[in-house]
Amino acid sequence: MAEASAAIQVAILAPTPALRSGLRALLAASEDIDIFAEAAVAEQLSLLDDVDVLVLSGGENALPDLRPWLEELETPAGLVMLNEEPRAARSLASLPLRAWGILSAEASEEELLAAVQAVHHGLLAGAPQFLQPLLGTPPEADEDLVEELSEREGQVLQLLAEGLPNKQIALELGISEHTAKFHVSAIYAKLGVTNRTEALRRGARLGLITL
Repeated sequence: MAEASAAIQVAILAPTPALRSGLRALLAASEDIDIFAEAAVAEQLSLLDDVDVLVLSGGENALPDLRPWLEELETPAGLVMLNEEPRAARSLASLPLRAWGILSAEASEEELLAAVQAVHHGLLAGAPQFLQPLLGTPPEADEDLVEELSEREGQVLQLLAEGLPNKQIALELGISEHTAKFHVSAIYAKLGVTNRTEALRRGARLGLITL
C-alpha cells in the first residue's frame, strides 16, 4: 500500500494578526497543507530552514528583506504573494525561488490553495493580470541579456548545464555554497528567467553554454 504523500510545509508572512489569521483559515481548508510557522516580518523567518512554500501578504516591500533568508535555504522554497500591483511579478522573478505565484489580495480559498499546490510542484501560478506582462514577450524572442554574465557566472551556468546542484558547484569551484546560490540568483536575474530549466534553454540559445 503506497504511503500518503507528506503535507506541504507552509509558512505565513503577513504584517498584522488579522491578515495572518485570515490566511491561516483559508489554508487550513486543505489536509495537504501543514501551517507550521507564522511571522510578521522577514527577520522572524531566520530560524526556519525547511519551508516548502511561503505565503506572503503585504506587498513587495518585504521582498528585499526576504532575499538573504531565501539564499540561505538548503532547498529553494516556493512563494505565493498576495498583491495588487501587476509589476510585483517582475520582483518575484528575480528571487532565488523554486517557483512562485502571485494572486490578488482578494483571492478565493480555491485560488490560494491551487497556487500553493502548483508552486510546491515547481510551477508558476497567478492571476492573468499579473502574469500577462511577463508573457507578452517570450524570453526566447529577446536575445539581449539584461546584463552580461561575469566569467564566474558563466562557469556556474555551465556547471548547471551539467546537472550539478549548488553544493557540487561550490565544491567544483572552491567557493561556499552560499556564494554558489548567490551566483545562480544573479544568473537568473541577468537571463530574465525564474528557474534552471529556463536558464539552460536561454543560455543555450545565446551560446553561453554547451548542453
